[in-house]
Amino acid sequence: MPTTKQLQDFTQQVRRDILRMVHAVNSGHPGGSLGCAEFISCLYQEVMEYSTDFTMDGINEDMFFLSNGHISPVFYSVLSRSGFFPVSELATFRKLDSRLQGHPTTHEHLPGIRIASGSLGQGMSVAIGAAEAKKLNNDDKIVYSLHGDGELQEGQIWESVMYASAKKVDNLISTVDVNEKQIDGTTDEVLAMGSLRAKFEAFGWDVLEVKEGNDIEAILKGIEEAKSRTGKGKPVCILLYTEMGNGVDFMMHTHAWHGKAPNDDQLATALEQNPVTLGDY
Repeated sequence: MPTTKQLQDFTQQVRRDILRMVHAVNSGHPGGSLGCAEFISCLYQEVMEYSTDFTMDGINEDMFFLSNGHISPVFYSVLSRSGFFPVSELATFRKLDSRLQGHPTTHEHLPGIRIASGSLGQGMSVAIGAAEAKKLNNDDKIVYSLHGDGELQEGQIWESVMYASAKKVDNLISTVDVNEKQIDGTTDEVLAMGSLRAKFEAFGWDVLEVKEGNDIEAILKGIEEAKSRTGKGKPVCILLYTEMGNGVDFMMHTHAWHGKAPNDDQLATALEQNPVTLGDY
């Protein structure tokens, strides 16, 4: 079981990976990736039970589905550093014939990737299907999914939310990255959604909030609480309040880095703020 310091070091190296991957091809989505680095690191390094001998069906394993697929850099980094594929492969991100496409896809057969999630709004539907399959197979493991708050503007999400509660899919923990920003501005400016907690509760979900969504200990405590609420007839939602661009001072508190790569000088500054901990690829 890793210590908090080890998880922090792991996350810091993941931030370096994200920055270097996006910079190398002048393309990608660093903002949300940096904001979710702690959460996805905690899932794979501490929370989930899984095998790196990857199979698509995930029988007797916890499963994770990334619905907001544009934050693929953080997902690829965590998967590689958790043993799913060589860390050196991160250098191929978004290049021709790479398995590490800008949005995760399945036809490259990259270990750890179970769905193509380039189109927003679909991940919860798949996660619900996986959770129901586990129930049919008497598999007691948990299905996790991650969504952007801007992604909740997609109508299919709310069909899924309604279905999950109606069918008592209570082995599902869906987390919403609430950074209140998306590509064109704040979520309130683009399409205000009101109280996400009130919406999920109105649809019959059990909801909890993690206000310090970039704090390792707060994340772990929140996920543990969410796990304790599974199996009780309701799907569980975590509202995770994060900072887009977390860990890089000039990327924080703005939506500008949603899908923008740093230049050479900006990369150097960002890396200075996140020294090497585990070794670069």
